[in-house]
Amino acid sequence: MMNNTLTLKILDRFSGLFKVLGADYEKLRLVLGFKLMMDKRRVPTIMQDSRQKENTLLTPFVKSLLLYAFYGLFLIPFLIMGDAYLFQLSIVFTIVMFILMTSMIADFSSVLLDVRDKVILDTKPIDSKTLSVAKFTHIVIYMTQLTGALLLIPLIVSIVIQGVAFALILIISLIFVSILCIVLTAIFYILVLKFFDGEKLRNMINSIQIVLTVGIVVGYQLIARSFEMIDMTLAFEWQWWHLLLPPMWYSAIFELILLQNTSLAMILSALIAIFIPLLALWLYFKLMPTFERNLQKLMSATHTRKQKKSKLMNGLSKWLCRDQKEHAAFHFALTMLRKEREFKLKVYPVLGLSLVFPFIMIFTLGSQETEIDFHFSYLYAYFSVLMIPTVVYMLKYSSKAKGAWLYHVVPIEDTKTFYRATLKASLVQLFMPIILVQSLVFIYLAGPIMLLHGTIIFLIGCLFTAICYLLVNKGKYPFSEPFSFVESASTALMFISMLIVVIFGLIHFLVNLVPIGLIIYAVVLMVCNYLVWRKML
Repeated sequence: MMNNTLTLKILDRFSGLFKVLGADYEKLRLVLGFKLMMDKRRVPTIMQDSRQKENTLLTPFVKSLLLYAFYGLFLIPFLIMGDAYLFQLSIVFTIVMFILMTSMIADFSSVLLDVRDKVILDTKPIDSKTLSVAKFTHIVIYMTQLTGALLLIPLIVSIVIQGVAFALILIISLIFVSILCIVLTAIFYILVLKFFDGEKLRNMINSIQIVLTVGIVVGYQLIARSFEMIDMTLAFEWQWWHLLLPPMWYSAIFELILLQNTSLAMILSALIAIFIPLLALWLYFKLMPTFERNLQKLMSATHTRKQKKSKLMNGLSKWLCRDQKEHAAFHFALTMLRKEREFKLKVYPVLGLSLVFPFIMIFTLGSQETEIDFHFSYLYAYFSVLMIPTVVYMLKYSSKAKGAWLYHVVPIEDTKTFYRATLKASLVQLFMPIILVQSLVFIYLAGPIMLLHGTIIFLIGCLFTAICYLLVNKGKYPFSEPFSFVESASTALMFISMLIVVIFGLIHFLVNLVPIGLIIYAVVLMVCNYLVWRKML
């Protein structure tokens, strides 16, 4: 029965707290019961790539919790490796905060932004305070389940290895971390809805997921570079900017309590770890009435303005496309790549990582030397080429796949036109900007010769795109299959793709050692691109 679930029975023990918050507990309990029942039917983002089968016990939500529990096993070494708490716990909290924040945005944006409450429940005798508290409690329940699945096994192991005191501090820290993740996400939505419309918010949800994915890599590097290995021991020198890193706030609590490290940095970090979530929680409840009013923007129809074709894209399409039919298909593909939110959600984080990863590798490996040699830094740009198989593979999927009948009614006899135009659009929209940014940075670091290297890598990317299409998507229409059918590309194909990139990179390195070798290589690549794109696509 809905009214007898374990979660609701536990909440009954805290009914007095809800009354203090000004909520009608009986009505709140009824609303929560329905929300929790609907959660069982919801497929979490982390499980959307798997084919679903009927199973009353292992629901999609339970499967997602089991997957989080598996991820939690990777945290165990950092919890039991010793007493370098500032280092090892910073890594743990970085991973935990990343998982919680991305899960909040991916799966529970629909809860925070639920306008059905406005339509259905506003007509019922339930006050807005009760609805706001019910919504927040719903999210807390979800976060508790997720955090519990992620850290239950690591917590048990830490009790055995590190002791009860360590585990208690970890639990309390996780409570504050969860509050911080929930409230920061909510405040972000509150601010966006304050100044923008619902359509802008939907687009920004994609953007923030991409930023978080890239940010976790950059944040990990910042935390790792805060420590140095001296005589096989970790050395840490506090800097003011460490106060901007939340994982270090909570790791400081362990240093302060368990190791009696009473330095100003540790005390300040520990106070911030407690004060900021509580302040954010107060601010959240203070802004909730405004938030609920602004949610009405999501109910209003948002008329997207027709985007004007830029002169640059028009010029590129006329130069790249063979005829007017391919020109039209090119602009259609550009529109899909820009507007397809689920495609961006699955592909753009990879693009973000491919943009920043070369620079992370340069400065991480270079930090071990007295001086960084940037003249071979162009080789790191091949990490960007490695993202091409993922992009090409995902081009056949769309949330608007039912519209694929369009391909059969338009007056285009050569079906290759659609994918040829889509591949060109993906190169222009996704790959070219990344190579351009990297080339500009490399030119600044190592001189004008990097422009030639960047040109060669772009030509290789164009050729590699055609090769990937022939390997994985040949004979299929772009954007013609629903995302519910997404399956992982075969390991063999991914290995072949990586091997091809390594070969291209090796040839690039060798011709760089020969006078005018780069120019000859660039000309050869242009000829190869012309032949492949003209004869095989």
